[in-house]
Amino acid sequence: MGFLSVNRVKLLFIPGLEVEFVNRDRGIKQIIEWSVKSTRFPIVVFGPEGCGKTAWLKQAALVLRDLGFETIYVDPLRRDYISYTSVRDIVKKFAETVIETIGVVEFKLATLAVDVIKELIGKWKKKKIAILIDDVFQAIGLDKAEIYVKSLLGLIEYPPEVYENIVVIVTTSEGVSRWRIGRHRWADVVAMWNMSKRGFKELYEKTPKPKPEFEDVWRLTGGNPEALKKLYQSSWCVNAVIEKLINAKRLKHFVVALTSSEREWLFEAINDPDTLFTRERIQLVNKLVELNLIVDTLPSRNSLSWLDEPPPEKDLELGIGRNIAWQTPLHREAIKKALEEA
Repeated sequence: MGFLSVNRVKLLFIPGLEVEFVNRDRGIKQIIEWSVKSTRFPIVVFGPEGCGKTAWLKQAALVLRDLGFETIYVDPLRRDYISYTSVRDIVKKFAETVIETIGVVEFKLATLAVDVIKELIGKWKKKKIAILIDDVFQAIGLDKAEIYVKSLLGLIEYPPEVYENIVVIVTTSEGVSRWRIGRHRWADVVAMWNMSKRGFKELYEKTPKPKPEFEDVWRLTGGNPEALKKLYQSSWCVNAVIEKLINAKRLKHFVVALTSSEREWLFEAINDPDTLFTRERIQLVNKLVELNLIVDTLPSRNSLSWLDEPPPEKDLELGIGRNIAWQTPLHREAIKKALEEA
């Protein structure tokens, strides 16, 4: 199977508009490589909110199914699952859990995903297995992130039966979870960025007219599909999207609580996020990471620690530095407005 000729999953982008998975050819090729070699450790994919991790993970599920894997995809937060398996008992368990109204369904879905993989390997003697879990750390809580990843590693290292191949992938937008997991040698942590300009233009072209010029949308979103969706749903009103970001992340409270020095550093970071990459400013970096405003300690652009295409080495117009980047230009504009109003 050529990686450019794989079946493409269709996704609901906005109400009334379903789009076919676009771009991310390198990311698809990586899935195929993992299917051949297996994942030695769980792959933990982190990146900006709305950069397309969910779409890529659903595409991964389809690719792995076509490669002969018994594949389980679970999104605990949205109570969503895809079960590409011939074992009806497995499908029934997910269906019953999703409709439960009592108890913490999101947590149960996350743990069920691990349990059914054990069943597929052990009880059902399935030899090619894939488990893909989307934004799991928000569902189970950051305090359980490390032990959850270790349980996934246990599936790889100590399976109930011998398997032929296994692929284990988890995604997260939580920067803090990356720190927690990175302290241990229980996972391979890889970074994913917003879409390339070419791929993002394909997505932009599918949105209904009238709409702003592509270059204007690109400078606002930096290739982030969720940012494109929010702009469209706000009738392309940039200020409305920025205000929603400020309110959702309580940025006015955040800015008021900063020291005068921290505010000055933040003003500098609006023009160049790498100005934050100094010893005395690390605490401010940590606060921004917790709010999912920036991504810090970006890997080298030629590193194997990237899923799909990495961002440019530096693009200050989009808020991308060598070591630190704003998640999108809209995140940067939200902080700028909160600072100015404070």
